[in-house]
Amino acid sequence: MILIADSGSSKTDWRLIADDGSIVQHRGIGFNPTYQSKEEMIKLLQEDFLLSSSNQVDQIFYYGAGCSNDAKKTQVSLALSSIFTKAEIIIEHDMLAAAKATCGHEAGIACILGTGSNSCDYDGKEIIRSMPAPGYILGDFGGGSSIGKKFLQDFLYNELPDSIYQKALDQLGLSYDLIIHEVYKNPFPGRYMASFCKFLTENKADPYCYLLYLNAFQDFFRKYVMKFDDYQNKQVNFVGSIAFHNSDILRNAAFDLGVHVNLILESPIAGLTLYHKKNEHHRK
Repeated sequence: MILIADSGSSKTDWRLIADDGSIVQHRGIGFNPTYQSKEEMIKLLQEDFLLSSSNQVDQIFYYGAGCSNDAKKTQVSLALSSIFTKAEIIIEHDMLAAAKATCGHEAGIACILGTGSNSCDYDGKEIIRSMPAPGYILGDFGGGSSIGKKFLQDFLYNELPDSIYQKALDQLGLSYDLIIHEVYKNPFPGRYMASFCKFLTENKADPYCYLLYLNAFQDFFRKYVMKFDDYQNKQVNFVGSIAFHNSDILRNAAFDLGVHVNLILESPIAGLTLYHKKNEHHRK
């Protein structure tokens, strides 16, 4: 039995492939070893879905945000092995998941636009170059945490248009004290800031919300795509909720900069499931 995970900072998509080929799916909390200790991850992994299958899983393919070096991969592996004691565990970066799911065996530029953001140049087999991903304070341009941070800044400095400001008060209950508490006192401020993208997407017909996304996406292209060699002639593919639910604005931003956006998926998990299911079939 194979367990596949695609984990971002906000959520994890799990797929369990049984020996008969049947698939069970589950969505749980997100993980990121940059912000969480091994002990914190172990505590969050105590989900019924995972515990009930712990003795049946032979292999785990975990693709995760923050799994960019051996130390972080080891941290995640130790957390998973505390529950799945019999499984072979393979940890990879979430960028490889995006590349496999969108480019397959063809060359291209794969991008993530969810709570965070990242990109890589992929040759059809492996990542040949990637951009740095320093997180929601120094990076994540175009991602939900960065867009939400700009929205909260505009709210705090009274730079929102009246219509959006009033909606923020009425629908979100925003206040200075609440924002400061959530950002500086509670864990996972990146998730909190990204949570406002739902409101912004619902109101993207408003010029403020539209331009907030458009400018953020153009920043993303300049920092994460246009620095790759020959980017104009490569397919550029996306995974992530921010890209998926705002694909119209994303494509407009790309067109203005001469970037060709091909595929946009909300999550790479379906492509990863197919990939590993085929590999298991050939292995047998």
